Amino acid sequence: MNTAGTIDRPLTYDPTKQAPMKPSTHEPAGSAPEDLTTSGANDSRQNRTREMQLIPEALARAHMHERLREAERERRAVRLATARRMQRRAERASMRARRALAMAVMQ
Repeated sequence: MNTAGTIDRPLTYDPTKQAPMKPSTHEPAGSAPEDLTTSGANDSRQNRTREMQLIPEALARAHMHERLREAERERRAVRLATARRMQRRAERASMRARRALAMAVMQ
């Protein structure tokens, strides 16, 4: 059986024994699409690397902002609870004062 290998089942896995790739007949030799130039690839790789290096910093910054917002919400809730407690205390004191005044007027 002398069948040539296919892409899925190559004749051999050793690259040195495989047939060399033939250039495509659709494109002239040495042509590359405009957006895939080497310098563009290097620039995008460099930008991607820089962006990837900054991701943990951005995540940490977002986490800290969220923690600060959460702390501020908690402080507001504590202040609100304290204000309500003080208001109830003031209302009770006011009612006691009214009762005392009414008792003094009645005697």
